[in-house]
Amino acid sequence: MSEAEAAARRAADSPAMDKLARVGLVCRGVLYGLIGVLAVQIAFGGGGQQADKSGAISTVAALPFGAVILWVMVVGFAALALWQASEAIFGAHKLKDRIEAGSRVVVYVLICAALLTMLLTGKTGSDDKMSQDLTGKLLSLPAGQVIVGLIGLGILGLGIYWVRYGIKKAFRKELRPMPPRAGAVMNRLGLAGYLARGVIAGLAGVFVIQAAITFDPDKAGGIDATLRAFADTPAGPWLLAVVALGLLLFALYCLGEARWRRT
Repeated sequence: MSEAEAAARRAADSPAMDKLARVGLVCRGVLYGLIGVLAVQIAFGGGGQQADKSGAISTVAALPFGAVILWVMVVGFAALALWQASEAIFGAHKLKDRIEAGSRVVVYVLICAALLTMLLTGKTGSDDKMSQDLTGKLLSLPAGQVIVGLIGLGILGLGIYWVRYGIKKAFRKELRPMPPRAGAVMNRLGLAGYLARGVIAGLAGVFVIQAAITFDPDKAGGIDATLRAFADTPAGPWLLAVVALGLLLFALYCLGEARWRRT
């Protein structure tokens, strides 16, 4: 390992970075919690904001000292991105783990960009609109339908993976040893949270596949459009409420993860 790589590794493993990463995990929990609250409001007819990260960020921005909270979230998610980049480069030994860490880097960087956009311009883009615009651009490429279809299958596969991840409680390998009662609580929160995330990702993947088959980018959508689709099922708003509850439980899992996560 070169001197520069060793210095980067030491910085990633420093106590300061560990604390910042845990702040980021708390911010992650806040973001999921707000999306869950917005989804509950939509389920029962009181939703004004979109139930996605842009709606959650807008909700935070409207709070007293909202700008301060958003800056804290920028720092937290930037720390998560650096931590996962370090894991992808130095920590993970399996290719699958490196890919997972790299994909988290992309997600956290995009969230940082959305937070900075809100802070600097006072607004943030709709996830649904961005998904539709990106799908439209991909569909216009040669073999665009195939590309979009494969992406949809990948998102659907991610949903299935998260469901399996939750059922097998595979998230426990990411957590430090903890008291039995805390472990039992984290098991329940992780199971419910990953099931909810898996179901949402799975349905989002189906929408992207539909967009590829019909050559219609408007069929694709972000988290908000996917969540609203649950309310359009025969189960009505109650299914959306159940999924929203899963997101709220995942938010609590993230708060527990900030305490018990191995970093």
